[in-house]
Amino acid sequence: MLPRSRRAFPRLTALFGVALLALTGVAGCAAEPPPPTLTAELPPPPSAEELREQAAASWVAQASTRELVGSVIMATAPTTDAAELRTLMEDTGLGGFIVMGANVPGSPDELRAITTQLTIDPALPPLVGIDEEGGLVTRLPWDTLPGADTLREQPAERAKTAFAERAVLLADAGVNVNFGVVADVTADTWSFIYPRTLGDTGAQASPRVAAAVAGERGTVASTLKHFPGHGATADDSHTGIPRTTTTLDEWRTNTALPFEAGIDAGAELLMFGHLAYTEVSPSPASLAPEWYAIARDELGFAGVTVTDDLGMLRASGIAEYQDPAATTVAAITAGADLALTVIGMDAAGVRGLVDGVTAAVDNGTLSESRLREAATRVTALRLELSEDTLDDASGG
Repeated sequence: MLPRSRRAFPRLTALFGVALLALTGVAGCAAEPPPPTLTAELPPPPSAEELREQAAASWVAQASTRELVGSVIMATAPTTDAAELRTLMEDTGLGGFIVMGANVPGSPDELRAITTQLTIDPALPPLVGIDEEGGLVTRLPWDTLPGADTLREQPAERAKTAFAERAVLLADAGVNVNFGVVADVTADTWSFIYPRTLGDTGAQASPRVAAAVAGERGTVASTLKHFPGHGATADDSHTGIPRTTTTLDEWRTNTALPFEAGIDAGAELLMFGHLAYTEVSPSPASLAPEWYAIARDELGFAGVTVTDDLGMLRASGIAEYQDPAATTVAAITAGADLALTVIGMDAAGVRGLVDGVTAAVDNGTLSESRLREAATRVTALRLELSEDTLDDASGG
């Protein structure tokens, strides 16, 4: 978990107050010993995490269907016009915004001015994400820190340092989620993912993946990608649906290892890729319930599951992925908590997407209980990050 701050979401403050009252009441009675027959003890007060979960559940219980839908979508619009982006956030209630190259101005301060405008409710700021791996995948021109192409040959401690320094760059620009820790592995130098990986094998990459997560810890939320592992095929999911016949047992012995290491290190998000392990499911992992179940039940991941850009599926040209709302519904139904959409999206498209998914809930295509489960996880993470945001704003 990210460090706890001294200020908290208003609902959390109230809940903490109740817990504190209970404790002070007990302390006030300490001078008068209880009757000899009284042996019952008060239960311990709820933890900060439990209070956050209660506050998230409270918000979800009161939210409208459209608000719930907006809260489980992370999108973008290609502009640096802060007022336009703020209007988009107000209209849609997006739970997250991903900063792409088209959103990046010339300096960190200018980007901070934009990301600040994305927050409509200071008590519940959105997730502000970015793909900042370093090296080949870099959105910020001022990020000159090493990426995986360099770090894969260096000690794990160097990865920790690089990702810690990169996390500070992101936080200074108003970003609180980095889609930056590539947990894929491959020894195939012709693979599109090779220069972005932290090792040829799971055993080699795992220490560096864990170190990268540790480096970001407490500054931005970490994301492992692209689960269950893009290295199993050399094909690029930006242009089609890669397929592999790798079995689940084979996956467990190699490809799974860096994801396990990153989860154990505390990564808050797990990004699901658009490749199909046909021995497990014919569907891309991002739409396959089997893979979400494996992440939860076998790897013990309890954080936010997020899709890779669903616009990539649309860009594949496959007919069943051409309706953004239908694909988003399929991803959430499969187990995604947060649906990411970038390619082909503008402000009008984002508004239409929220409307389309809302209609799917209204007509029963998307389960309301699954939507609420997803919204609760995303909201809890937003609350966790908001504690640091509020602390920074107060100068604490």
